[in-house]
Amino acid sequence: MNDDRLQFLSLYLVRFAGGFGLAALTTLLPTYINLYDPSALLLGLFTSGYTLASTLAIVPFAWGGDAGDKRTALVVAIGIAALAYTAFAFVSGSWQFVGARAMQGFAATGASLLSLSLVGELAPTGERANHIGKANAARLASGIVGALSVGALYEVYGFQTVYALLVALLVVSMVAVVLFVRPDPVRIEGFPFTSLSVNERLRTLTTFRGQYAVAVTLVRTWVPIYAGVEVAQGGLAYAPFAVGVVITAERGANMLFQPYTGQLSDRFGRSAFIALGGAGYGAIALGVPFTPGVGTALALPPGIPGMEWLASTAPVQWVGVESAVAGLGNLSPAFLPLIACNALLGVADAFREPASMALFADEGENTEGGGVASSFGIREFVWRPGSIGAPFVGGWLQTNVGIDWVFYLGGGAAFSAVAVFVLVLASQHGAGALRRW
Repeated sequence: MNDDRLQFLSLYLVRFAGGFGLAALTTLLPTYINLYDPSALLLGLFTSGYTLASTLAIVPFAWGGDAGDKRTALVVAIGIAALAYTAFAFVSGSWQFVGARAMQGFAATGASLLSLSLVGELAPTGERANHIGKANAARLASGIVGALSVGALYEVYGFQTVYALLVALLVVSMVAVVLFVRPDPVRIEGFPFTSLSVNERLRTLTTFRGQYAVAVTLVRTWVPIYAGVEVAQGGLAYAPFAVGVVITAERGANMLFQPYTGQLSDRFGRSAFIALGGAGYGAIALGVPFTPGVGTALALPPGIPGMEWLASTAPVQWVGVESAVAGLGNLSPAFLPLIACNALLGVADAFREPASMALFADEGENTEGGGVASSFGIREFVWRPGSIGAPFVGGWLQTNVGIDWVFYLGGGAAFSAVAVFVLVLASQHGAGALRRW
């Protein structure tokens, strides 16, 4: 196995470890909500605490990665992530959970930004989106494993075992980076953010990404909440393992499509894939609240046909330990439509993500005085206002108006983002820009 392949595989492992951690917290978030019954403010902080801290991480990790050795900075980020998941094992209240989420967000941004930057630098320009798609596929694969296993592990062993597994996975990925990823020879003098801030393509992309952050944050956060919170709060009250199955549908579809759609965007351009993925995401998001009605109208079974045994609620012996909730638990006819909706959301994101990331890497490499890590840093910065504010709005909507309106706002934000992006492309870069980029 050649050195480049070992480097890519080590970086894919970092993405795998990061995705597993995010999937674990996404799967368990409804459990924490039911356990601590947070106020609307705290419900928003359960997500925004993560996002606020991740915002603070952008400049030090991006600048440090471009000015110094990206590999060393990546090892530091992985170490902080291991400390964060250790802290989760000792959480006993809402504010402690918010604090652990903040540490998780700080570390996750550093690890994601730097691992993607290294992948972008290692990959040839004509294969960049394809390699980024593979890196994202590794993250999504771990999300599938995490979503399916974390709920079951929690039901049998509790929180501590879940977080012990996460820490072990992070340690393995850190060792792989140290052993197989070569020191980064690229050094950027000065402050690359300054040069990149006047890049026309990046400024055009911000017109899309700033609004689209609201859509993805709301929909990606509230699909598992919708599946798992109690009926009294507007949800479907599915067990953690069932929530994991719903999450897996999105991650699985995204994982399967990303390497292929990334390859297509390498051949045919980036911007059309961004617009197409964004529009599809908005349309599908609007359909999530209608899944119960669709399931009832089609007389769908309350579960997966042929797997009725998974819906048993009788205590069972699993790995030698009695579990009070077996398999998927109590379901409803909304289950299959919700899985279908979330899978389609994954397909839509598979069109957008590798194209967007490759475009930022292209501009970071091609801009004089710029850097790939700082370009990804700008990508993260533009995302932050919407991703920080959206959970507070979502928490207020769920508490005061109804959980359905979270998805209506998310879908509308996606359509608005695509419309503005296409208009700016046409007015500033010509009618054919959607095909040329």
